[in-house]
Amino acid sequence: MSDQSTDLRETVRERYAAAAVQATEGGTACCGPQAIEVDDNFGSTLYAADERESLPAEALAASLGCGNPTAVADLREGERVLDLGSGGGIDVLLSARRVGASGKAYGLDMTEEMLALALANQRKAGATNVEFLKGTIEAIPLPANTIDVVISNCVINLSTDKPAVFAEMFRILAPGGRVGISDVVADDTLTPEQRAERGDYVGCIAGALSFAEYRQGLVAAGFTDIELSPTHTVADGMHSAIVRAVKPTTAPAGVGSGAALPLAHDNSGCCS
Repeated sequence: MSDQSTDLRETVRERYAAAAVQATEGGTACCGPQAIEVDDNFGSTLYAADERESLPAEALAASLGCGNPTAVADLREGERVLDLGSGGGIDVLLSARRVGASGKAYGLDMTEEMLALALANQRKAGATNVEFLKGTIEAIPLPANTIDVVISNCVINLSTDKPAVFAEMFRILAPGGRVGISDVVADDTLTPEQRAERGDYVGCIAGALSFAEYRQGLVAAGFTDIELSPTHTVADGMHSAIVRAVKPTTAPAGVGSGAALPLAHDNSGCCS
């Protein structure tokens, strides 16, 4: 990992550690360079009222996403689901209810403060079919072919190695498994420099891939049945989008190997 990528990851970690502390202390936060008031583009307001009412207040306060992946992942009884960048645990707890006692919901996060908050929220919610893991989304600490559904909420745009994330999603999914995530995606006409002008990296803007780049990355990892559907605008030419994809039951030779992808996006011009 380059020095710039390492610095960006640490900036992201510090930002979300601060957000976890703020949520624990009774404040709210949303995706941005500082802990700020949640607006209509990010946070728990994107969840249905009955979902919000059924969760601990601290889980809602730590909700930093740009969508509601549990609403689009079509989770079913008995499935194993993994949330990449699980934060305070809101999507893990909602997923656990959807998959029921015979299913399992995992949350993966690299931030100690977020994991501590998520575990506290799990206890408050009384969720027994939940497990939180520490690690990065570029190196998921789970065996291959063990997950039915991967969800994520405005996190993949924060990674400095998106090809590794796509390859890891493909690896841990069982054949026929699927992806149902929310993420920030840029118009194909915007250059990386123009994306950086619209917001910084930890604000979920500068690190976003374009629609074409996102599709390219998923295809290169081996996914099929790819859909990218914008839901609302978060900045000029930048959208919250629903991303769906499927791991085929039989993977062609050579895909899903984790090899570097020739994505046009880079990290130049992002947050300093």
